[in-house]
Amino acid sequence: MYATTPIRLTLLALAAALAGCSVAPAYQVPTTPQPAAFKELAGWVPAAPGDALERGPWWQLFDDPVLNELASAVEVSNQNVAQAAANYAQARALVRQERAALFPSLNLQLSADRAGVRGQGAQNAYRLNLGGSWESDVWGRLRAGVTSAQANAEASAADLASARLSAQGELAANYFAVRQLDIARKLLADTIAGYERVFTITQNRFKVGIVARTDVLQAQTQLANARNDELGLVRQRAQFEHAIAILLGKAPSDFALAPQPQWRPTVPEVPVGVPSTLLQRRPDIAAAERDVAAANAEIGIARSAYFPNIGLSASGATAGASFSDLFSVSNAAWSFGLSAAQSIFNAGATRASVAGAEARHQAAVARYRQTVLNAFADVEDQLVATRVLAEQQALRREASEAADLVEQQILNRYKAGQVSYTEVVQAQVTALNARRSLVQSQSDRQTVAVALIQAMGGGWHAGGQTAQP
Repeated sequence: MYATTPIRLTLLALAAALAGCSVAPAYQVPTTPQPAAFKELAGWVPAAPGDALERGPWWQLFDDPVLNELASAVEVSNQNVAQAAANYAQARALVRQERAALFPSLNLQLSADRAGVRGQGAQNAYRLNLGGSWESDVWGRLRAGVTSAQANAEASAADLASARLSAQGELAANYFAVRQLDIARKLLADTIAGYERVFTITQNRFKVGIVARTDVLQAQTQLANARNDELGLVRQRAQFEHAIAILLGKAPSDFALAPQPQWRPTVPEVPVGVPSTLLQRRPDIAAAERDVAAANAEIGIARSAYFPNIGLSASGATAGASFSDLFSVSNAAWSFGLSAAQSIFNAGATRASVAGAEARHQAAVARYRQTVLNAFADVEDQLVATRVLAEQQALRREASEAADLVEQQILNRYKAGQVSYTEVVQAQVTALNARRSLVQSQSDRQTVAVALIQAMGGGWHAGGQTAQP
């Protein structure tokens, strides 16, 4: 009768564990606004370029071998990405740690000592003990811990994807800035060469008394200002080059990009799918949603404190005066136990813990919804920027061509003595600014294309929509 009582209790505990009920609320992905289409896609036409990539090396769309090499190196060299990868590995280890709590734990202890009394000799004592314990997850607390850790690990994986995408996008933007400065320097060098020729012509005309010395001073001032601008471009290029080195995990002194003054920008067509697709593609949205899931599981962990913790323990031991006695059945002893622990009074600490977990869940839901809204706005911003910059580039090209003609005509009229040198300076400044604005618009379109790719989560499905080039 008494011998079977512990067995019955054990069976009851096992049955309860197997049919354990979780006190965590059932998880549901929070609702978010889901517009049918992006507002700024109005007037765009369907397109499915053959080079569209699905979460692949999106930077290859820009058709630049140097950029391909640099962007590929970011994943293995960038320290922010390395940190995010280590955080992900840590989160996965925590999942394994939480999962281990679902299984029994065993421990083995072996001891040997010798004791005696003066004049009576000494005796040896050996003891071998094997013990085990298992906490029955009746209320789902341990499983909720595993769920929370798993969700945190998935959020960490999304953070890793965000860090990788951010670093690659920043590198691409910096690279395009370097190439834009290469073109601008070539443009300015050609302009300086033209200014030098005009300066020489003006000096010769002054020497023969055709023009006043003020014309020479104006030409000299304009030439010096242009050379000063060229030095400014050198400084800017060096700063962007240093930034690229840091993104690659290198010291700036160990990295250099060869100038490419003949570089020609490529602006790819970026297909844009329906807004709902964005929710599965952006890693920051995925991280925010997984944080909601982790917070939901933590509510269950907090609620489980209302209920007792039920555990099983067992042990077996042998003892003897010699080592061989440890293996004698007559010296063996065993024990088996069932325990239950419950907090009777803690001044409302459990209730406060549950309330805190519920508040954290509400905060995570609000953060998730705000992340989704920000993502929609980010895409809309880049779409309108893509469309407007394409229109602006056409206008700037038209303005640059017209300014070049005006500059040439004014210079011819000056040589014929029909206009003052002040008009030449004004025409040259206008033409130079128009050329530089055109170069800048080309770089801006590439930078916005990168930003749009990032806003869409780093890739897309073929068969979306894009603007006409």
